[in-house]
Amino acid sequence: MELVKNFKESKVIKSIFFALLGTIILAISSKIKIPFYPVPMTMQTFVVLLIGIVFGWKLGVATISLYLFEGIIGLPVFSGTPEKGVGIIYFTGPTMGYLLGFIVTAYLAGKFHYSENMFKNFIKLIVATSFIYILGMIWLGSLIGWEKPLFTIGAKPFLLAELFKILLATFLISKLKKFKKFI
Repeated sequence: MELVKNFKESKVIKSIFFALLGTIILAISSKIKIPFYPVPMTMQTFVVLLIGIVFGWKLGVATISLYLFEGIIGLPVFSGTPEKGVGIIYFTGPTMGYLLGFIVTAYLAGKFHYSENMFKNFIKLIVATSFIYILGMIWLGSLIGWEKPLFTIGAKPFLLAELFKILLATFLISKLKKFKKFI
């Protein structure tokens, strides 16, 4: 009985450690950016995919949720913080839909089963990542108006870089799956 209790406690501690580590890496990736208006292009989407693939859907969603919570309470973890504000005010700005899309992307990237077929893996990661842009453009449209060319300003500038990040993640899947045994 005591052994089972200790095992569960150590698993919880390990999950908390990895979730915190994931939020730190995600915060760092948010600062690696190329400025665009109204949404900056960062390495976050790449890290969100990695978190989903390595952590699995449960810990991946928990990690992304913790990251969003950290930003909402005012920690400068988001891209553009603290220069453009912090906390809930920044969160509810133009990037909120994209940030919420991180949760769906981590869920899907963690839920999908990956094979040796790189093309299928690539398509799965495109599907997962697409939710960042779908939710991002929906929020952007509600914020700046539906008459604006949402795809042109909310997705198109990022697509080439996004495809590169997805391709990179696709090539790394077999290596990343080896880390799952530590988590």
